[in-house]
Amino acid sequence: MANYFSSSFKLGILGGGQLGKMLLYNTRKFDIHTCILDNSNEAPSKIACNEFHLGDLMNFDDVYNFGKQVDVLTIEIENVNVDALETLEKEGIKVYPASKTLRTIQNKATQKLFYVDNNLPTAPFTRFAYLSEIEDAIKNGGLNLPFVWKAAQFGYDGNGVKMVRKIEDLQGLPTGECIAEQLIPFKNELAVIVARNSSGEIKTFPVVEMEFHPEANQVEYVICPARIDKAVAKKATEVALKVSEAFNHVGLLAVEMFQTEDDQILINEVAPRPHNSGHQTIEASYTSQFEQHIRAILNLPLGRTDSKVGGVMVNLVGAEGYSGNVVYQNIEAIMKMDGVTPHIYGKKQTRPFRKMGHVTIANENLNEARKIAEEVKKKIKVISE
Repeated sequence: MANYFSSSFKLGILGGGQLGKMLLYNTRKFDIHTCILDNSNEAPSKIACNEFHLGDLMNFDDVYNFGKQVDVLTIEIENVNVDALETLEKEGIKVYPASKTLRTIQNKATQKLFYVDNNLPTAPFTRFAYLSEIEDAIKNGGLNLPFVWKAAQFGYDGNGVKMVRKIEDLQGLPTGECIAEQLIPFKNELAVIVARNSSGEIKTFPVVEMEFHPEANQVEYVICPARIDKAVAKKATEVALKVSEAFNHVGLLAVEMFQTEDDQILINEVAPRPHNSGHQTIEASYTSQFEQHIRAILNLPLGRTDSKVGGVMVNLVGAEGYSGNVVYQNIEAIMKMDGVTPHIYGKKQTRPFRKMGHVTIANENLNEARKIAEEVKKKIKVISE
């Protein structure tokens, strides 16, 4: 058993955003020495780590040189230099998730092909090297409208995804590699977070239901447990476990899925790290997703994953029409409500739809929690001075 606690062991995290900051709640709890690499001196994680390194996550040398200084390396964002990770692995640094997993997931087209190759259920799609090929395919009848356009590389938080109902919707989109995915009518968007350590111990968090903002294409509410039939929840968990097994990952794997009109489960996409769909676990679960990620990558026993109470998470994003120094309007009013906990990420500047924080509502009654979440959403506004 390695000595991680109050020792010279160093855990490296690529990315210093809010997910890194929430991972650091737990490394602080366990007194694990942490090093962060991020390209901004304003990174939310800077205040909570032991060592902060400034560097470009997509630059080979920056990632490689940082990785050489740590014992185990993990990520809180997928957009990192995978070649550097591969070199570090060859030189004996433990990297979780593995470079091979990240390489597959980073590109939406290779990620979708991975599901097909492994007989995992996903919506039909076509891969295109250039956006112009889509127009040709529509004109010659090879592709039917409507469909979902997704950029192959570097999409996040609703960026790089667009509903295409008419050919004009393609205007202004990035011109490079992309996929056109068949539009699937679905009842619910679900997610399951799977945790796995290198000894092969596996645990899943309860299935959650996600409600999306129609314009920003960002999660507005996460509801745990999902208000779905037990048989559907079982099916979603089984699919998530199959995805986990196919990737043979270590750490967390968040699997986003569609529940179709006839209760089939289709994989939308995955993230090999802590995920927006697990933020409510900090207050509502026995073990938070962030603690579980630390346990998994250090090959420690995994914690209990069930919920103590019903949990609903509300994303706090920058209000439209406001940019500049952030102000959290009415935050005291929501803190008066029962079971409401705000998490402020530490980004000093707001802009429309930027993720600035989240609020968790914990309540024995899930419907009550959802009602309070609605009130929270109406009351608190992320504006600027």
